[in-house]
Amino acid sequence: MSEQRGSGDLEPTAPVHAESDEKAPIKGGLAEGESQPDAGTKPESLTDGAPEVGSAESEGLGERAVVEPTAEVIAVRKGMFGVKGSGDTSGYGGLRRIVEFPAPSLPPFGGWWDQVYERLRHLMDEGGAPFGIPNALVPNYSDVITNVVIHRGEITFHVAREHLPTVVRHLRDDAHLRFEFCSSVSGVHYPDDVGRELHAVYHLQSMTHNRRIRLEVSAPDSDPHIPSVVAVYPTADWHERETWDMFGIIFDGHPALTRILMPDDWPGHPQRKDYPLGGIPVEYKGATIPPPEERRSYS
Repeated sequence: MSEQRGSGDLEPTAPVHAESDEKAPIKGGLAEGESQPDAGTKPESLTDGAPEVGSAESEGLGERAVVEPTAEVIAVRKGMFGVKGSGDTSGYGGLRRIVEFPAPSLPPFGGWWDQVYERLRHLMDEGGAPFGIPNALVPNYSDVITNVVIHRGEITFHVAREHLPTVVRHLRDDAHLRFEFCSSVSGVHYPDDVGRELHAVYHLQSMTHNRRIRLEVSAPDSDPHIPSVVAVYPTADWHERETWDMFGIIFDGHPALTRILMPDDWPGHPQRKDYPLGGIPVEYKGATIPPPEERRSYS
């Protein structure tokens, strides 16, 4: 980290803790010999040497990515809440919004994005052993990483749900990847995305290499099952509970998939797009909230 000094500052001096810092071990600096809680992850001897990482690799990543020219349009929404006919009291009845997925990107992506992509390809093609036994070789890497999207300077890997447990284990344990921390699991509902209406999004961080990526996994509304990643990332425990509570995604293998915000007997999942906006009985002095189409219109 560079030192920041004003124009009138004297020449920089040694830090106050320079002597103790020299003797302190560098956490995550080596792929072997890590202290808890990282002990037990794959050592360098099993995953090849850890790569040299420089900050220059991350500069201008968005500009170097090759992006296909067209995005995937899912739907066109009108009005603030998508209300059809009368009853829109928002004042935004003329609003027109296109719901679309950002255009997929093609390699080379630029910088360390290519390293992560190619390293995952190598691990899946070689049939690595993240669970102690070799995983099944995949006939095509595109069956694992179904899509890569680079949007607003961030990269998202779309992963087939059946391969998610193996992918996250490689991402955490391999010395070249080392995405040790899952900071968030969230859900998205696209009612018009037929066959993949429900999406789970995972934000992963590598504290060793100072990198961030996003994984996105989809499931159909008729079969809302996605494997849990709690066995690899314990922090996902309550994140997956909240995603189940709000969106109805069932995380197979979760140790205790229960509601976290709504009462246990609450019907439905409130953040889904097909959940009614009002019209739900409120247990307070017999009050009710009418749905939008039954509210007074001011237009």
